Amino acid sequence: MSERNYTIQRISEILNTELYNVTNNTVISNLLIDSRNVIDPEGALFFAIQAQRNGHEFIADAYQNGVRNFVISAPEYLDHYADATYLLVPDVLLALQQLAAYNRGQFDKDVIAITGSNGKTIVKEWLYQLLATDYNIVRSPKSFNSQIGVALSLWEIEAEHTLGIFEAGISKSGEMQQLADIIRPTIGILTNIGEAHAEGFSSPAEKLAEKLKLFAGTRLFIYSPEYTGAIPENELPGENKFSWSTRGKADLQVLFVEPIEGKSYIRALYKNEEIECLIPFLDRASVENGIICWATLLALGYTPEEADVRLEKITAVNMRLSLKNGINQCSVIDDSYSADISSLAIALDFLKLQNQHLIRTVILSDLYETGQDDYDLYSEIASLLKQKQINRLIGIGPHISSFASLFDMEASFYQSTTDFILDLPAVHFANETILIKGARRFEFERISKLLTQKIHDTILEIDLNALASNLKFYKSKLKPGVKVMAMVKAFSYGSGSFEIANLLQYHKVDYLAVAFADEGIALRKAGIVLPIMVMSPEPSAFEAILQYKLEPELYSLDILKEFMGFLPARINNYPVHIKVDTGMHRLGFEEPDLPGLLPLLNSSALKVMSAFSHLAASEDEVHDDFTNYQINQFLSFSGKLREALGYDFIRHISNTSAITRHPRAQFEMVRIGIGLYGFDSGIKANRGLSTVAVLKTTVSQIKHISPEDTVGYGRRGVLPNGGTIATVKIGYADGYRRAFGLGVGKMLVAGKLVPTVGSIAMDMCMLDVTGLDVKSGDEVIVFDSHLTIADLAGQIGTIPYEILTNISQRVKRVYFYD
Repeated sequence: MSERNYTIQRISEILNTELYNVTNNTVISNLLIDSRNVIDPEGALFFAIQAQRNGHEFIADAYQNGVRNFVISAPEYLDHYADATYLLVPDVLLALQQLAAYNRGQFDKDVIAITGSNGKTIVKEWLYQLLATDYNIVRSPKSFNSQIGVALSLWEIEAEHTLGIFEAGISKSGEMQQLADIIRPTIGILTNIGEAHAEGFSSPAEKLAEKLKLFAGTRLFIYSPEYTGAIPENELPGENKFSWSTRGKADLQVLFVEPIEGKSYIRALYKNEEIECLIPFLDRASVENGIICWATLLALGYTPEEADVRLEKITAVNMRLSLKNGINQCSVIDDSYSADISSLAIALDFLKLQNQHLIRTVILSDLYETGQDDYDLYSEIASLLKQKQINRLIGIGPHISSFASLFDMEASFYQSTTDFILDLPAVHFANETILIKGARRFEFERISKLLTQKIHDTILEIDLNALASNLKFYKSKLKPGVKVMAMVKAFSYGSGSFEIANLLQYHKVDYLAVAFADEGIALRKAGIVLPIMVMSPEPSAFEAILQYKLEPELYSLDILKEFMGFLPARINNYPVHIKVDTGMHRLGFEEPDLPGLLPLLNSSALKVMSAFSHLAASEDEVHDDFTNYQINQFLSFSGKLREALGYDFIRHISNTSAITRHPRAQFEMVRIGIGLYGFDSGIKANRGLSTVAVLKTTVSQIKHISPEDTVGYGRRGVLPNGGTIATVKIGYADGYRRAFGLGVGKMLVAGKLVPTVGSIAMDMCMLDVTGLDVKSGDEVIVFDSHLTIADLAGQIGTIPYEILTNISQRVKRVYFYD
């Protein structure tokens, strides 16, 4: 492959399209599909892809961020900017894939493609670790495996690379062929075929057949018969095949897996001889992914002895950033286990997303194995930090320190992590967001521990990617032009305030809604600029509502008159929202109130931004007649209100369940609440939604109980046959209610469901772990994707909302993002 030189003129030739308004023959270094994630704007080419949102609508944002080159499919955008260059194509996504395919075609070395339902990213990252000493590897960043992600990954191939490793993910039939055509793998790996994305296929057989299309042209296919079903080997893709199995005959036939001192000892039959390896993990998923990597090494010609040596050294892959509370009112983004230019860009975007502090600081180590000259590498990093508006850099390592002059910002440099830690008392951190990003060898986890507030052993983990995925799911169900109001009341259902709101603002929801003014004020102070509706606007908060530009819900003549009387004479067209009672019978105006309401609104300095109502039972088909009655009542009321006011306003009545069950009620806006967190009573088994929250704690102590012993307050806990109990660090003060006591509640310990014993105390409770190998410090899952919030709600006869909102503020929240 020759040195890359993709000028804008050359790209137009590759795409066989005409250039418009050519201002210069720019060399394109990076491709963009998100106007918020701009790196090197002068060398960027923005693709206006039409997905859930029309990418053309974000050309202005990209332009404001310095981009001047665009690929578009709508000719009306050609003359928007006189100094911008455009490539007009029939299909923007297809153009992106064509360009990526062309770049892939310049690469004549092996390309490994990985697909499956689970394990793709871990297998890719472990193969990178295992093969990096022999190859200069280009790989998908993070979990870029979609139609867009694969194309962006293939663009990263450079002349110096000698091996490519890319993952491919699909969610429905008909998607894989396009990925196969642009990746053109020479080696294929099939991972675990599970239930993920099953809703996009008519059957497991269709899902498997679709995934196998990726490997049609490979010279080597690595797989397990356990996942290829009844397909005979001679009908599988690949000129050559290498199989592994834990159940029967295969090229690598696993005989047994045995835990030894925190590792997994695996023995297998290979070429009629028994071989062995040691993998430094115990969980089932990691063992399986390790076996896949073992099979790959053997299939590539490595000896069993060399494979064993390498596999024992693989390290955990942390693909997620974590956001935690830090010392001195700081927020700490912990990405202390990896450092490369692609993941740095992602981490900086997440840092920029945080608006709760004005100062942004980056603690960054030397970067290794980038394939770039040091001067070019740190010049690019310096440009990236400046473009992302970083205020301060702390560089650690001899390489970044030697290029200190490149960084035009407040900066300090240290030769080692130890040097920085020794100097930490003299380094002042306060009211700032700190990104900690380091290569593993720098052990930046030591820095993270020093800058992070001590975390209570009971923590609520919030997966921001899962929340964004759920938002995308609901947006995909909306009619064109329908807006989204996200409910962030009650501390975002117990999940956090500005952390969630920042993400929602980043993903361009249209409105936020809070219960009380103080919640809205906290969001404003954290840098949230979205319109915010206050659902319970108390008169005592009117002053703050005006000061922080919040928009009150008005639900009665009394509250309307009080707010009108409070407004200063200088204010006109102040935005408000009219609540309509269509049958819930809590708050709101009804049609008999219209004669009193309309004259007041017409004579006031208020502007109605929206009228809305609440559906009482949108999730339940038993009540569909009543839901339709409510919708019709709302249509009648809002129609009369529009006619009397003489202008249009937003109408919204759909809550989470109504979005999918009652599409006619979407109107101009919908409200999403608990659905963002992965729960929708109107969708069977929450199909298509991702689990956002995981509540976990730890074992404090193990005790062995005899039959005559009792456990806990009131001596209510007994084990009739004796046994073992684990005391864990969660109680009713954390939100784990007393109703879970006496065996009603269940938790996951060592992957097993175990019941509570005795009463739930304020700070702890006890579990029956008889027969399990459990020790002090072990992790305990209170709820996750397997033991769900809905399961807990069922245990005590309540609803998922109550489980989430009951989690107390003393339980620390940790936010993950990849």
